[in-house]
Amino acid sequence: MYVVTIVLTVIVAILLIGIVLIQKSKGGGLSSQFGGAGNVMGVRQTNTFLEKATWTLAALIVVLSVVSAFTMPKGETGMRTQATTSQSAPAAGGDFNQQAPAEQTPAQ
Repeated sequence: MYVVTIVLTVIVAILLIGIVLIQKSKGGGLSSQFGGAGNVMGVRQTNTFLEKATWTLAALIVVLSVVSAFTMPKGETGMRTQATTSQSAPAAGGDFNQQAPAEQTPAQ
């Protein structure tokens, strides 16, 4: 489930980037390149559609982020690793810098 929410979030983010780039900015944006779309739906309707699509996709990203936080796999391996390292730690009052004696190899 977690992977599905991440994939959906990436798809929605890409769509949001496209919608924002198409919108008309002060300089004209990419929407000036698509003159035919303005003639079909009208300039006013195109802007309201793009604005509603932007807010919808932004809200969808927020919802998917919250859902992915709840479906995220739990970090049980981290707890096990911490438990095993704490067992190998020296007893209270022990010296952490103390090294184990080196093994002696027979002389040749």
